[in-house]
Amino acid sequence: MDLVDSSALTAAKDKRRDVVRWLRPLVPLILLIVVWTGFITDPRPGLAGSSLAVSITLGLLVLAGAVAVPTMESKSQTHIGSVLLILAASIALIWFQPDGAGVAGLFVGLSLLIPILRQKFAAIIATGVVISFAVAAIAQGVPAVTAVLTAVTMGAFYGVLFLAVRLGEAVSLSQRLVAALEHGREVEAEVARAAERQRLAREMHDVLAHSLSGLLLQLEGARLLAVTDPADPRLPAAIAKAHHLGRSGLAEARKAIETLRDDDLPGPERLAGLAVQFEKDRGVPCHLAVTGTPAGLGSETRLAIYRVAQEALTNITKYACPDRVDLLLAYEAAGVRLTVEDSAIDPHPPDPPADTSGGYGLTGMRERAELLGGTLTAAATTRGFRVELEVPR
Repeated sequence: MDLVDSSALTAAKDKRRDVVRWLRPLVPLILLIVVWTGFITDPRPGLAGSSLAVSITLGLLVLAGAVAVPTMESKSQTHIGSVLLILAASIALIWFQPDGAGVAGLFVGLSLLIPILRQKFAAIIATGVVISFAVAAIAQGVPAVTAVLTAVTMGAFYGVLFLAVRLGEAVSLSQRLVAALEHGREVEAEVARAAERQRLAREMHDVLAHSLSGLLLQLEGARLLAVTDPADPRLPAAIAKAHHLGRSGLAEARKAIETLRDDDLPGPERLAGLAVQFEKDRGVPCHLAVTGTPAGLGSETRLAIYRVAQEALTNITKYACPDRVDLLLAYEAAGVRLTVEDSAIDPHPPDPPADTSGGYGLTGMRERAELLGGTLTAAATTRGFRVELEVPR
């Protein structure tokens, strides 16, 4: 609610400045026309009777205009008072000089009234002004039909101007809210990236803790065997196991560190690089096709798309001998679909790859998909093997 209130206040200020920009040159011009018309219309300004009243009224209009124009961008009591004085003097001018341009003064006052008062008070004052005009005009002999039509025109003018200002404020508010929403999404994405890096740091810690503790146990066992009986046949096996633990732990740690070094987590934009690297390493054509408009993907979804493609290409390298590999990334209305398919001239498809990567094979890919509310399917085709990932936006 604080964000909405702040945005609404800012939008109202911006719209008030817009209104002021086009009113500033018009108000002095119209008031000048009103005063000039007052000097050439009977009764003309003078020092007695109705002429004196016209003189005082025109003087008040000039004074009110001189105060209102420089203070347009404020809601000060001085500015509000000057606007009310313009309205009052215009009604008085209509009373004392029915054939003058007092109506134009009323239009000026109504125009200045809208941006500075709240909706309820502005409507009340405008209604009172319109009614006062109608009464003054009829009292001075203006035909009732003419007075009523003019009053209706003034009311319609006020209504249109009021709606235009409020509509502008609503548009400005909506633009600010959209900008705030986009900023919130960016912050949310950055928080998600930070959380992913923290998760990877925890994974690296767990990998190192597990691998090093196992390595130390194997080395300690090997040391004891070497001390007690250097010829013990179990000694080479213990050393070999320790070597295997060290290599596997180092490989997994490198993977985590490589990801943590990236300023941004890998996503769909790096699939082209994967395809190029695969084709370079294997000498097998690898084509990437992208359809749809990429938008609205969270960091977890982006990372999952990249990791599934990476693991699928790794499995192809290990278990298949394809003549061609195709990657299709389709951005659809409901979500995103990634297909990695290899094909060979040999019509006999290879067996599905065994999941021997410690959780990073097909099982790991399925887990990533399920965590995102999606699915992963892997199956042999007539000419190869296909892995398909579908995740919602």
